[in-house]
Parts: sequence; C-alpha cells; structure tokens
Amino acid sequence: MKYRYIIWAMLISVSLSSFAQNNKINSIMYQSYRQGVDKQDTSYTMVHNYNKQIVIADKDKDMTNAIPGLPKSVTYVDYDSMTAFLQLNYSENESYYAKSKIGSKHIKYTTEGTETMLGFECTKYTTSINSNRIEIWMTTSLGYNATPMAQFADLEGVLVKFVRNGSSTIEIMPKSIASQKVKNSKEYKQLISDNLGEETTSRELDNIRRNKMIINTKVFDNDRIHWGDTSHWTTDMPMDTVIHFAGGTLILKRLSMPQLPVHYQVYAEVYAHSEGDAYDRTGSIFVIPTSRELSLYDALTKGISQVPGFYSKVNEEYRGMKIEDNYLPVIELMRFFTPFGVRHFNDRVQIDGLEWDDEVYYKQDITDLAAALAGDVIIGAFIGNYDGGGHKLSMDIKAYPGAYEWNIEEETTKQWILPIFNTCNVMEMAGQNYPRFFDTDSLTVTFEIPEGIENLELRYITTGHGGWGGGDEFNPKANTIIIDGQEEFIYTPWRSDCGTFRELNPVSGNFWNGVSSSDYSRSGWCPGTATQPTYFDLSHLAPGKHTITIAIPQGKAEGGSFSAWSVSGVLIGTAKKMEK
Repeated sequence: MKYRYIIWAMLISVSLSSFAQNNKINSIMYQSYRQGVDKQDTSYTMVHNYNKQIVIADKDKDMTNAIPGLPKSVTYVDYDSMTAFLQLNYSENESYYAKSKIGSKHIKYTTEGTETMLGFECTKYTTSINSNRIEIWMTTSLGYNATPMAQFADLEGVLVKFVRNGSSTIEIMPKSIASQKVKNSKEYKQLISDNLGEETTSRELDNIRRNKMIINTKVFDNDRIHWGDTSHWTTDMPMDTVIHFAGGTLILKRLSMPQLPVHYQVYAEVYAHSEGDAYDRTGSIFVIPTSRELSLYDALTKGISQVPGFYSKVNEEYRGMKIEDNYLPVIELMRFFTPFGVRHFNDRVQIDGLEWDDEVYYKQDITDLAAALAGDVIIGAFIGNYDGGGHKLSMDIKAYPGAYEWNIEEETTKQWILPIFNTCNVMEMAGQNYPRFFDTDSLTVTFEIPEGIENLELRYITTGHGGWGGGDEFNPKANTIIIDGQEEFIYTPWRSDCGTFRELNPVSGNFWNGVSSSDYSRSGWCPGTATQPTYFDLSHLAPGKHTITIAIPQGKAEGGSFSAWSVSGVLIGTAKKMEK
C-alpha cells in the first residue's frame, strides 16, 4: 500500500507530520449495500486504526457536484476513554463536533457462537434496535479494534460484517485490509486532533447538519396584513421588498429563487396571529405568473379593469379569475383560514382545560408547484379583513434534499404547470368581486395541452362560504367537474374535525350547549387550518384544446347574507426534456 493511502486518511484534518517509530496505521475499506439490489448504489467507508483510536470517513467523497450545505463528516473513536467524536467539516475554518460515550444500556447483545465470515473466524452477535434485527460478526484475529459504526465500538475486535433485517449490509471489502509502518516521530500519539472545531451537543450537531442542507427562502417576516394602508404602488416591483396592496390586505414580494433538482421536496411554512381582528378569515399564498401580456400585478397597480373578466347571468362582473390568451390567474400555493383572534384575544376568555396557542402554524407540501418558484418570482399573501390591526404573517419556503447530488443537467423531464382558474378574490378590497356566481352560472374555462405532456392532473382547491345557518359554509355542496362536456368527477368538500383546533380560537362563540362556533363542520375548511388540494387524473386528455366546467349548487342569498365559492385549479404534469 502506497504512503498516499495514509495521506488520504488524513484528509479529515489529521496531521501525518510525525508518528511513533515502528507503529502502524491499519486501514480497512467497507462496502455498504442492500442485498438483492443492484450494487451500483454501493457506498464505501474507510476506517483507519492507530494507537487505540480509529477514524471513520467516507472514501473519496466527491464534493464537486454536491448539494449546498453538505459537510464532510468524520467519526473518531477513542477506545481508552470509550468516547466517540462526530465531526462536521464545512470549510477550512468551519467545523463542529459532538462527543458521546460508547456503549448503551439499551443495547443487549446475544452471543450466538463462532463462525467463519469472509475468511475470518468471528464471534456472531445479535440484538434488536428499534424493532430492527441486527446481526454482527466480529473478529479478534487482526489484533486491534475497528468498526465503521461507532455505536458498536464496545464489541471487541474488528467488525467484519453487519446485517440489518436480513438486507442492509456493511462488510469488509475483499483484499482491502492493509497496514503501513510510520516512522520519524516520537511526538505523534493519536489520530484525534486536539482541535476538532466548535463543540456542540449531539442534538445541536444534528440541527446544524439538517439546517445547512435545507434551502430556506424567507418570504415574509412578521409582516402586517390589515385594512387601512392608503399607499398606491404604480411602478415595477423592486427585489426583496414587501409592498402592500388592496388597502393593506395583500402583500407582495419579488424574489430571485434557485432552480432545484427534482429530488428536492418543497414546503411552504406560514406563521400567523391576530393583531386586532377577531374573526376567521380567508387567506391565500400565491404566485403571480408574468409570462403573458397581463397579470394580476397590472390589476394591482393600474386597477382591476386592466385584466380580463366575464359577466354572470345577473350582470355581475368577475375579473382576473380565469385563463385567457393574454392572462394567467394566480397560482395558489396554499389556502388557509385564520382562527378566531389567536394571541391578541388570548386574555379575553378563559375555559377550564384549554390553554390558548400563541399563533397558528401551517405547513404544506408544494413540491408539485416547484417549477413556479424558480427564477424571478412574485409571491403574495392575502387575508381578507377590514380591521386596522389585522394580522401578522411570516412565511418561509423550505427545500429539503432527497439526494446528495446537484444534478439538474442530468434530468430528462421537467415540471409543467398551467394555472387555469382561481376565484379566491385576493383583490377583494380593491374591487375584485366575491365569487357568488355559481347560483346562476358555472365556471367554464378553455385551456390547451401542448405535445409531450404526461401524468396530467388537476390540482383543485375548493372552499364554500356563507356564514349563517343556510349558508354554504355549513351545508355540504357537491362540486361537479365536467371535461369537454362530459361529467368526470363529483367531489364534496367537507371538514368534520374542526373541534380539534379549539386551542387556536380564543374568541370563537361558545354556545349554551357547550359547542363552540369554531367546532362546527364546514365546506372544506376549519378556522386555523390550511385546505388540502384534491387531485383529479386528467392523463387521458390528448394534446390540444379542452374545456373544463365547475358546477356547484350554490345556495340563494338571504337578506344581506350570501354564499360564495373559492375554487382554484392548476394543471400539473411532466414534460419530456427536448433534445438540443
């Protein structure tokens, strides 16, 4: 074995400037794989032993195409003190480590005699960890201790093979065991450096590892959404600036966001609380598409009349709600509903057995809309209210990796997204009508599917409103989806678990029978929750133009009260990457 082999071991910040004469570094390569699976995903680990210490590191880990925040991780074990040190290296000047004692009272080994494994006479141990059956073969024939898994360093000898649940395997690579004499030093005593970086706890180290690999975009940060802002923005959106529209009930921010490999999962995280508004309000998080001549931004800066619309049979006008040749409606990432006055009104009512939450938290998987969150993006948040205090809202978009490589260029397919309708009137306080036309009309939209689109689905969000006994908020109504004149789907949105969220609703009305108004079942939503999208399979549709119709038996108005339906639809699919 060449001396460069030892040099590689020292990549993990161990200096080989000097060693005790006639001592040896013993090196072993391990392979990890799943039995019965193609071994192309096999990974390799190097373990080096010296003077009752070992160092464990991935072999030749290529970081040139790694995802952001991926560290070089190294584990050291000191057998004299029975201590393990896990180190994360992010750069030459940024390293963290945590130490832990080896050996757990919770792991009870059973010795099952001796057997020959990979040419070594081994003692076989078995145990169970978190309901997983573990088999381990250890040999003492090499005269030193070594393991690729620090948690098993309390077993004497060298780990030859490890199997979990009869499948996941780690074992010594054939002919990989080597020893290298080192000399010319009386000073070198250990593999473990005296400076491993900043010491943390094991939990803190786990948090550092996870958080650095998450790509976090801060969109809104405790920004107020309320009624009473008289400013009027009329120019292009600046970058990284929160601008209020529609009397302050809608906020926008323009950001530059990265294009992500398809293995990332993307989530929207929203925190909100009341700053004076006591009621359950409709909220929406959305992206404004700007690829066509007109967008909702034109309506916000120049007036709602700037975007196309339609008239109902009773001559009411509805603008900016569906796709046209020159216009795309907003892409709704999340529909949410504020609770009744959380935080601001927490001291108003006290109920035995209930402790009011301080804020409401929504987290939703929006990976299927990730393509709309790359490049120059305008993201908006809306909460319908006429209160001067209103609400405060924070929002992050977090992308979690599903693999270690940043491999955009290798992808053969890409996401295809087309928003086709959104009747959630996010410009409610700037002239956009409530969607109450379903009592006399249906919503019909024409759209076109290009060639090469596969796995086509309709991402559909629907919630019914009308907050009195006869209103559609409290009465189930079937949503019928008609494609090209044929009835395809019937879906009735309904939430019957609203009482689960009582701790979010301090000023919800409490009735004589012990039920709170926030407990009542509703048409697809509850106070303090996000409404989940429903997906309808449209993969049978051929390329070309089609029509979709949404029909809902909306209830009639009563006095000054009326019902309305907020529905949004986005077509999502995959498009094969075109050859250059």
